[in-house]
Amino acid sequence: MRDTWPLLKTTDFPSVRRNKLEILQVNLGYLCNQSCLHCHVNAGPKRKELMDRENIGYLLEVLELSSVHTLDLTGGAPEMNPLFSELVVAARARDVRIIDRCNLTILLEPGFEDLAGFLAANRVQVVASLPCYLEDNVDGQRGKGVYRKSIEALKRLNALGYGEADGDLNLTLVYNPVGPYLPPPQQALEKDYKAFLAEHFGIRFNQLFTITNMPIARFGSTLISKGEFESYMNLLKSSFSAANLDGLMCLNQLSVDWQGYVYDCDFNQMLNMNIRNPRTRHKLHISDVVAAGLERIPVRIADHCYGCTAGQGSSCGGALG
Repeated sequence: MRDTWPLLKTTDFPSVRRNKLEILQVNLGYLCNQSCLHCHVNAGPKRKELMDRENIGYLLEVLELSSVHTLDLTGGAPEMNPLFSELVVAARARDVRIIDRCNLTILLEPGFEDLAGFLAANRVQVVASLPCYLEDNVDGQRGKGVYRKSIEALKRLNALGYGEADGDLNLTLVYNPVGPYLPPPQQALEKDYKAFLAEHFGIRFNQLFTITNMPIARFGSTLISKGEFESYMNLLKSSFSAANLDGLMCLNQLSVDWQGYVYDCDFNQMLNMNIRNPRTRHKLHISDVVAAGLERIPVRIADHCYGCTAGQGSSCGGALG
């Protein structure tokens, strides 16, 4: 795989500083039942990296901070970490909102038949990847047969009460472009998704997030191989909107890797752009977050940051503008 870091490390992106910590996003490991083209963590069935019990214990200490209201679980397929259920139950006891970044097909895998029911019973919010509402586009990006499995998984979630407009089981779908271009306007695309999935499958969901593909890892390597890296970066830079700077996810969120090391965002994690402990200058570990004092320290930036500010903006919570 081609390394994009040498093409990203020199940047003129504006400097930004962290605010109060509110969201803890945790990568529970790179093990996944899929290998998607756009995956910026290079997850797959052969990956062995999984967060252990010691680091999960440190996570729970951070969740005791009064400012932290959300635990956002990602991977890989976060549910494939054997400690996933234990962490969810412990986090629920601390009265924080829990998000599961679910690829949907995991709900149909052998051994995970009870997963959807577990998520519903623990009021876990599901953010589910469905990069298009058309079958050919999804299968082209994520693998043959993934679309049909995703539809079946969505029906299971709907049957448990997910996606109801007046319910508390929130179901969010995530759109990623299938090529080197920006997502269309989020609100308009959400209407298209809802109309198509309701008409053809009777599926309902609460909202759609559109997320820009980052020029890193698997997607970035593909851009280089096709000779499209420079043109994609030019697109991101020419579409820069300063209005999106105040909504960047790196301002109030921490990203934690499977070993417990801490980053400003999930994308910095994949580029090994660690946060440095303000006191020791060593790589910051989750065990030191409570004592470190991170508010107002600079966010580590590189050229990929233009992906979060291009056009309508992009974050793990969808469009910014």
